[in-house]
Amino acid sequence: MSDLKQYEETIALYNSNLKGKSTPISSWDFHNNFLDQVKNYYLDLAKLKVIARQNRWSSNNWDIKNSLKSEVIIVTDVKLQIVFASHNIVEMNGYMPTEVIGKSPRMFQGDATNEAVSNEIRNALLEIKPFKKTIINYKKNGETYECLIRGYPIFDIKGQLSHYIAFEKAA
Repeated sequence: MSDLKQYEETIALYNSNLKGKSTPISSWDFHNNFLDQVKNYYLDLAKLKVIARQNRWSSNNWDIKNSLKSEVIIVTDVKLQIVFASHNIVEMNGYMPTEVIGKSPRMFQGDATNEAVSNEIRNALLEIKPFKKTIINYKKNGETYECLIRGYPIFDIKGQLSHYIAFEKAA
């Protein structure tokens, strides 16, 4: 019986000397956030591929996979209505992709937006030319931020204008 008591005391001493073997609950949040980001990355990539295939986009030189990791991607139709916004738009301006679908990218502009830059972007779109501009946009909460936009017209395999794509990031 004394051997059993000595064994129990040894186990108790060992367990009392252990340090931090449990996982804090807060780390689960980080893990879940990471999994959500990975899931959304692949969902966005799949949606872009479907849009490209359905509209028969001609080949392009964009690195969509890497762009989705560091930039927001917005696709509009030829009437400049948003048809796709990547999930990471939430991190940049607070809007969920579903909140911007069907709206114009002008929804991000306001009083502090430089009208001259806005007109330069509009002219590039009308001339069906690529552009790269930094503009003051507004977050959902009303705060302003500088947004670097690289925009490109997208053509189908027949050479007809199909969509516009913008790669955006906070400058």
